[in-house]
Amino acid sequence: MQLDEFIKKFDQLKVKGFIPSTRKGTTGIGHTLETYLSIIENNIALPDLNQIELKSHRTSVNSLITLFTFNKKVWKIPPLEAVKKYGSKDRTGRLGLYYTMSLKPNSAGLFLHVEEETISVRHISGEIIATWELEILAQRFIQKIPALLFVSAFTEERDGKEYFHFYRAQLMKGTSPELLANQFRAENILVDLRLHDKGTGYKGKKSRNRI
Repeated sequence: MQLDEFIKKFDQLKVKGFIPSTRKGTTGIGHTLETYLSIIENNIALPDLNQIELKSHRTSVNSLITLFTFNKKVWKIPPLEAVKKYGSKDRTGRLGLYYTMSLKPNSAGLFLHVEEETISVRHISGEIIATWELEILAQRFIQKIPALLFVSAFTEERDGKEYFHFYRAQLMKGTSPELLANQFRAENILVDLRLHDKGTGYKGKKSRNRI
């Protein structure tokens, strides 16, 4: 779909007001938007609209939107050592790092530190856990999302079913290390650590960090 076609279809969708979700759960908003825009759902890492990534958001929900995952060569200490030192147990008793990092230290003493060329996850003791170069993040951002259409929707529930009113679409293009640094400082972009051990014996690990 080309951008001009999206604009036309979105204008038609916007005037419909509240429409019923086409799927239950958190993915309902994206599935509903794509269904009404006649976009075929895909789970591969490719833009939805001719070099433009489509993201949808419930205005009433203060939740994170994953831009991309990036975990290559960022760890300054062995990941399992980080789990042992700073991890906590989930509901199944599995030890892991399940933290959304901000500038303020969390309960484990970990925080996000922003410099001109890098961002890093650090401990209040001074230990550096992981570091990302902003230049590489900017390149990764542009590679994954050359442009982003950010669609917002009001929500309401009727007889146990969710309804959406898609009312705004914003086109965002490009980035730079300086822009990313400013957005991290403003906490508009965060790092979501998702690292856990597969078993109590530390025989394996899974690491997936989201930005």
